[in-house]
Amino acid sequence: MTARKNTVSTVQNEEKKNNSIRPLLASEIECRVGTMKPDGSGCSLLLYKDARVDMRILDEVFGEMNWKRHHDVVNGNLFCTLSIWDNEKKEWVSKQDVGTESSTEKEKGQASDAFKRAGFNWGIGRELYTGPFIWIPLEKNEIYQSKTGSPALYTKFSVKEIGYNEQKEIILLVIVDNKNRVRFAYGNTKEKVYAPNVSASNASGKVYTGVDLDRAIKQMTGVKSREELERVWAEHPELHNNKEFRNITIDMQKTYPPRN
Repeated sequence: MTARKNTVSTVQNEEKKNNSIRPLLASEIECRVGTMKPDGSGCSLLLYKDARVDMRILDEVFGEMNWKRHHDVVNGNLFCTLSIWDNEKKEWVSKQDVGTESSTEKEKGQASDAFKRAGFNWGIGRELYTGPFIWIPLEKNEIYQSKTGSPALYTKFSVKEIGYNEQKEIILLVIVDNKNRVRFAYGNTKEKVYAPNVSASNASGKVYTGVDLDRAIKQMTGVKSREELERVWAEHPELHNNKEFRNITIDMQKTYPPRN
């Protein structure tokens, strides 16, 4: 454990020395539900970060006095301009993006989202879009009916471990629930994924043939949006462990990444 901490510290120091944005640590990444099957038998997860992570990385890499942000309203949309001091050019270099409203605290959520998107333009958290499609099978005791009548989730998820290659692409990912059970594993890991007790009503028992696999792959390669991608994935739970289908889904996710 000590050796690993030293390695992380060395990487962070090297990134800071080169003014390079480092990949996010597991502790800096949060999970939220993307979509859920209507019967509550499974959900997709999205990886994201909050604005405090951007602030911490900007302080760490560039220094507390060497970056600044400001917000402008353009045609009713809130933009954030994130500027970093270039010591060689002796000038501020800026990148800008627009935010979207959140379900709570409308203006604060839009400002935070604009800031995170501007940080993404600088490279903060960009690696999150290189990860696999995350699907979690669920048990009945993990869900409840929300006020709108749709299924909602008791269980919380977090990133236990994450690894990257030299291009800062995710090659290892382990997600656990709030009981510390491994619910998703990707890449070269020895972690054993917890297999939920799926009721008979949630399990189709269908056996896929080569023709069925080809048809499912054709559906996946034909999707035109993130929503359609997640719908096709949810329609084929029997193929979630099929390497070919998973790889196609991961490739399509690069074209239609999650929108945080």
